[in-house]
Amino acid sequence: DILGMREGFNEEDLYQNLGWLSGHQEAIEHRLFRARRGGKKPELFLYDVTSSYFEGQQNALACWGYSRDKKSGKKQVVVGLLCDEGGDPVSVAVFTGNTQDYETFGSQVQKAGDRFGCKRVTWVGDRGMIKRAQIKVLKEAQFHYITAITKPQIEKLLRSGIFQMELFDEEVCEVVDEGVRYLLRRNPKRVEEIVGNREEKKKTIEGLCQKKNVYLLEHSRAQVTAALNEVRGKMERLKVDRWFKVETEGRRLELKEDAEALAEEARLDGCYVIKSDLPPEIDKQTIHDRYKDLAEVEQAFRTCKTGLLEMRPWYVQLEKSTRGHALVVMLAYLITHALRVAWANFDLTVEEGLKELSTLCSMEMRMKGQGSCHRIPTPRQTSAQLLQAAAVRLPHVLPYLGATVVSRKKLPTRRKNH
Repeated sequence: DILGMREGFNEEDLYQNLGWLSGHQEAIEHRLFRARRGGKKPELFLYDVTSSYFEGQQNALACWGYSRDKKSGKKQVVVGLLCDEGGDPVSVAVFTGNTQDYETFGSQVQKAGDRFGCKRVTWVGDRGMIKRAQIKVLKEAQFHYITAITKPQIEKLLRSGIFQMELFDEEVCEVVDEGVRYLLRRNPKRVEEIVGNREEKKKTIEGLCQKKNVYLLEHSRAQVTAALNEVRGKMERLKVDRWFKVETEGRRLELKEDAEALAEEARLDGCYVIKSDLPPEIDKQTIHDRYKDLAEVEQAFRTCKTGLLEMRPWYVQLEKSTRGHALVVMLAYLITHALRVAWANFDLTVEEGLKELSTLCSMEMRMKGQGSCHRIPTPRQTSAQLLQAAAVRLPHVLPYLGATVVSRKKLPTRRKNH
């Protein structure tokens, strides 16, 4: 009724619409980009990827790959999300499920330059995203980067003397080497988390070992080797076998902690290094904070995948439908993100706010000889405040056109009647 649709529709029309969206994705994203930003180009892009699994098998882009959802037995697609400096999505892309993170990056750089006309933009990407080849692509496009390095890379730079362990502190420290800026920090909260997790794992192994000792004591024919292998397997899964050892003394299992190995394991707890080629006039704290802005993309993925918007399960098979579905979810997240900003002063989530607004129902009014319309009642106080904060003004009435929405599925009631 709001869109003025007079003809009814079913699922087939929705699938066709996904195909249309896929075919016009570039134009839609570009128009939204101009409408939201006007002539102002972003100075920074946030980019990250995730994977999303399928319950079924028949999808043109689904493939086996590294699953971030821990669903190794299911095919998946890889989804890349490009956001501006405020965390608002600019573009979404779907790749086959076996695509590596860094393999998606080049097309996004080209998109920013060719489609959106951006120049001298800084790209923020996670550790596995911006590597040597990607840095070369960025330099050719005259773009800058902010990323982080892996733990093995940190250890290599420590061994080579580029920086020392004493530089890792709560305050950000900077080291420059051959034009590359390294920002070092040790996060004390993260240190507490890691130490706590390690202690919990230790208690788990100690509990299992005690349980096995009781069992061996009560069952004289039980094999010590079987209990030993079970404990060692648990240690490997929890990744504590580098500093925790289990040995046998008669029919008892004894745990021994390697203090030296544990100290080496804990040496880089909470430590991270951010890497950038931005010029010196950009201060180190700004670079550090912009890297932390990647959390905006992570928030978008949580909302799109497992939160309010439910990108999965995917009920599509064709490539165009898959890309169209991802675009629909991105457009929905634009609304969600805008509401999150608008309702920041309310003590509720976006989902809770929408639930409050869902209590606002229209009433159909029939006038003899004059047709029908939907009457919009006056919102309650909380609903009115939410609408006002989101700059939404409701009409008093809506038209009633009588379009029929049907399903082609044979529902149980229909099967019973036919």
